[in-house]
Amino acid sequence: MPRAVAIANEHAKAKVAAASAIAVIQTLDRLRAWRCPKGELSVVFLGDKAIAKIHADFLDDPTVTDVITFVGEDHPVEPFAGEICINVDQAKRAAKEHGTSLEHELRLYLAHGWLHLAGLFDGTKAQAAEMRAAEVVALKHLDQAKVRLKVAV
Repeated sequence: MPRAVAIANEHAKAKVAAASAIAVIQTLDRLRAWRCPKGELSVVFLGDKAIAKIHADFLDDPTVTDVITFVGEDHPVEPFAGEICINVDQAKRAAKEHGTSLEHELRLYLAHGWLHLAGLFDGTKAQAAEMRAAEVVALKHLDQAKVRLKVAV
């Protein structure tokens, strides 16, 4: 049975089609190399100001960032996998800088957050290298499944 995924579009302008974001998560759930915890997953798309506040409130760092992931809890009756907070404004800047699309960057950020929930970190150089390699595998998996993210700006 596919995972339940709650999508919240809190960005002022960009709106990610919920069905497409759910398809990305559910496709990532079929990856064999990593396992995201069981339970519902929440994904929130927001902007610079909101993510900076979350970053300050929960990680004591008031700077803007791209993705913040909160691991949920393995409750026996209602497990909650966690929440992925994605900064659409940062994705727009990264897309311009890297010559990619907003959809590509947001899909990468979804995969990045999912990989955090699956136990990967990126705090050290070695961890960051492992995360980058896992992101390549995750995006290739999504490409092979022909799963795209739909965004209206």
